[in-house]
Amino acid sequence: MASAGTVNARVLAGKATLSLDVLGYYTNGSSGSGTGVDVSWPQGPACTAIPTDQSFGVVGVNGSLANTTNPCLAQQLAWAKGSAGGTAQPKAQVYSLFTNPGAAKASVWPSSNTLPGGPTVSVPTQYTNGKCTAQSGAQSTWKTTTACSYVYGYTRAYEAANTRGVTNPGQYRWWLDVETGLSYVSDTAQNRAALEGMIAALRASGVATIGLYSTTSQFATIMGTVPSGSPIRPLPSWIALGTARLDQAQAACSGKSLAAGKIAMTQYVTAYGSGKIDRDWSCN
Repeated sequence: MASAGTVNARVLAGKATLSLDVLGYYTNGSSGSGTGVDVSWPQGPACTAIPTDQSFGVVGVNGSLANTTNPCLAQQLAWAKGSAGGTAQPKAQVYSLFTNPGAAKASVWPSSNTLPGGPTVSVPTQYTNGKCTAQSGAQSTWKTTTACSYVYGYTRAYEAANTRGVTNPGQYRWWLDVETGLSYVSDTAQNRAALEGMIAALRASGVATIGLYSTTSQFATIMGTVPSGSPIRPLPSWIALGTARLDQAQAACSGKSLAAGKIAMTQYVTAYGSGKIDRDWSCN
């Protein structure tokens, strides 16, 4: 997408300059395209195949898996901080991948409430009485419990905030990326426990603003119905549309949110150079 342009208009005396994006929507004149861009490891290995006209940027902390690091993280965070601004969104934001492979398939599955080299997690008592315990026998026979799912999610988000190279994680808005292309179990209660663990870990790491990224259908498949009282419910939504236009992204701001929070952003995929890029619209 091209950058925003200007239109000179005659008035009673002199002239006025209107700042418009490429589809004719008003921007504030000091902003870039009026839209944000989200990037991560697929923009590598040079880490530079990204637009420079973004009004705000969202950077993936992880690599292709939740237990890996985006090799472009430092460069892309610097890029995001250099965004033009001019919208209700923070200039620089980050996102982290949700995953819950379950006890039988995880490369490392928790055996207690204590993270390896990390803190001891206080698990809500509604999750297996708040205790994640070790299991014997072959891992293929292990059972997934909600307490251990909570600790697993906590571990992934704790790593994202404290070991992936994000300095002062509390300075950013964090989005939790929930997709069917990532690992999850068929029991939605287990997935909700893992997601609640992620939320708790981010808050313990000083993060004040957390949101949910997904499509409405994928989120429902993975999380099911989020009960009242869950910390998931009030979180704002960032709605993914797939290939779409800016006007469709704007219209989606009045659509259905992922849980009970408001829709803060929408994402649409559009052409960029010889490939595609994710653009984002601020609904606020």
